[in-house]
Amino acid sequence: MRARWSTGLAIGWLTASAGAGAQAHRAATSGATDPTPAQATRPAAGAAAHLDLAGARVVDLSHEYGPDTLFWPANPPETFQLHALSHGITPGGFFYAANKFCGPEHGGTHMDAPLHFADGKWSAADVPVERLVAPAVVLGVRAQAAADRDYRLQPRDVAAWETTHGRIPAGAIVLLRTGWSERWPDRLRYFGSASTSSAADLHFPSYGADAVKLLLERGVAAIGVDTASIDHGPSHDFPVHRLTAAANVPGLENLDHLDQLPETGAWLVALPMKIAGGTGGPLRAVALLPP
Repeated sequence: MRARWSTGLAIGWLTASAGAGAQAHRAATSGATDPTPAQATRPAAGAAAHLDLAGARVVDLSHEYGPDTLFWPANPPETFQLHALSHGITPGGFFYAANKFCGPEHGGTHMDAPLHFADGKWSAADVPVERLVAPAVVLGVRAQAAADRDYRLQPRDVAAWETTHGRIPAGAIVLLRTGWSERWPDRLRYFGSASTSSAADLHFPSYGADAVKLLLERGVAAIGVDTASIDHGPSHDFPVHRLTAAANVPGLENLDHLDQLPETGAWLVALPMKIAGGTGGPLRAVALLPP
């Protein structure tokens, strides 16, 4: 009974309508006014027509938070802090444990809300959850990044993917696979700099502005990457952040295990901490892969 319910949910909920998805995301990324939740949250067209949840394989795409979590260089340096409030046997004779934690919004595997780079756009709590549960499109640039650690995704890379798989569907979440997560948590290898306080000399691959303009034309719901930023390391004016934020498109950073995802066919569930007024937040992201 449970398996039949899961299969029914997969077909009924994860089967996407190409027409409805394209219409919703054209509305979400064009025009002078922001989309209403109704416009932005309709099911999107997907790289996977349907996914059977009963047989799906789940892949964890998030790094854990702890003493080794990498944060963007800042002065003073930023860290994740976990403090024990209670840990032990209570007067009643049973065990009880609780902690408090503290850390910046933007560190470890996290989401950049559009508000991060665009005043008046969606905060972390405002991003419609349907934008964060969508078919995944994986663009691989491992070879290019190995040859040039400052590589930026180019329109030709998008064109090459579309030659093989067809047009990137509206409402998809695009994930850029560079292979960089294998360097986590080695700060020098991951950021290209060992400094915890200066971002003046960072080197890692990511998206390029021209490619992102093309992705926004496609009506993508979000973009993500397995490096520290949706802009490449040397950037100091963050054009990709500004382009996506203006279009109310979230960014997912410091993703892990993208090497386990197919270029098409998976679904992404990327749910951040729902912080009212937040410019981002810690993210637990998982991919659902067909059996």
